[in-house]
Amino acid sequence: MSSPKPRASILEIAAYKPGRSKARAGVNVRKMSANESALGTSPKARQAFLDAAHNLHRYPDGSAALLREALARKFGTTVERVICGHGSDDLIELLAIGYCGEGDEVIVTEHAFLIYSIAARTVGARPVVVPENGLRTDIEAILDGVTPRTKMVFIANPNNPTGTYITRSEVNELRARLRDDILLVVDAAYAEFADAPDYTSGLELAREADNVIMLRTFSKAYGLANLRLGWGCAAPEIIDILNRIRGPFNVSGPAQAAGVAALEDEAFMARALAHNAKWRQWLTDELTELGLEVVPSASNFLLFQFPDDPERSAARADDYLTEQGLLLRRTDEYLLPRSLRVTVGTEEDNRAVIDALKSFMSGDR
Repeated sequence: MSSPKPRASILEIAAYKPGRSKARAGVNVRKMSANESALGTSPKARQAFLDAAHNLHRYPDGSAALLREALARKFGTTVERVICGHGSDDLIELLAIGYCGEGDEVIVTEHAFLIYSIAARTVGARPVVVPENGLRTDIEAILDGVTPRTKMVFIANPNNPTGTYITRSEVNELRARLRDDILLVVDAAYAEFADAPDYTSGLELAREADNVIMLRTFSKAYGLANLRLGWGCAAPEIIDILNRIRGPFNVSGPAQAAGVAALEDEAFMARALAHNAKWRQWLTDELTELGLEVVPSASNFLLFQFPDDPERSAARADDYLTEQGLLLRRTDEYLLPRSLRVTVGTEEDNRAVIDALKSFMSGDR
């Protein structure tokens, strides 16, 4: 008896596994596996969400007009260049649907966010994985990977899970040397945390170019991960394509309201970024003191590597930390089996992780 057959490329996809949120029963959990906001959500955004509950029986504004207007004002662009999505993942999938198909190629970097390859395979395109250089996006490797079949290039800046970034000049050079018919997607989900003077989210290019889209999210610095809210900036022609294929009500009303309020609460954002900068450096110093190799990060997480010692491996450390209710992110699926990724958390979270790692590394367990 025959059964419906999926697209062949779908069978090549390994389902994405989010950061864990549970340990064994009875253990109090500190979740530091998903790069969520250490300070939670802006009180103003929370109140806007609660106020929106009075209209749950109504469909949301399908165009997300007020949110798009707020984004355009804040980021110095026009509403015609802004689109909102059910998380930035929604927009990644729409880009693949809109611009790629069977036989096309999509370039991703060696340790890139897994959703890029999943989106490509979903539409029958082939992800072309190019090497990184010192855990950084290598624009020469990307350019070497271009073929006549290349339709799209994904870069995350800063990158997840490495936390590294490439400079404004590197992003601009990459765009200048790519063919004009290749869409450059700059995923800047962690842009708010990147404070280096030579960093760019790609916004400048996206505001002017015809072949660049910058993606952002409210899940990280804005603390709205549960509402699934993302946005992009690109030429009106690209936005038009995405609008043709997105769900007609792809962003809920409460998410739109909370997003507008979060953008307006600049004081809360300032506190969140100051907290991140302070404790990211503290964690870097403490992990280094333990003899662990820490990758310099421009984000709200750190990737750190364990020594080549079976007794003090990343896998053993993760098991030990999990027993203590400390949930970090394994990075085996990102081809980094000797590493763990830790989200910058509250002061109590950060100190608990370091105390546990001190016990683990000393053998006092």
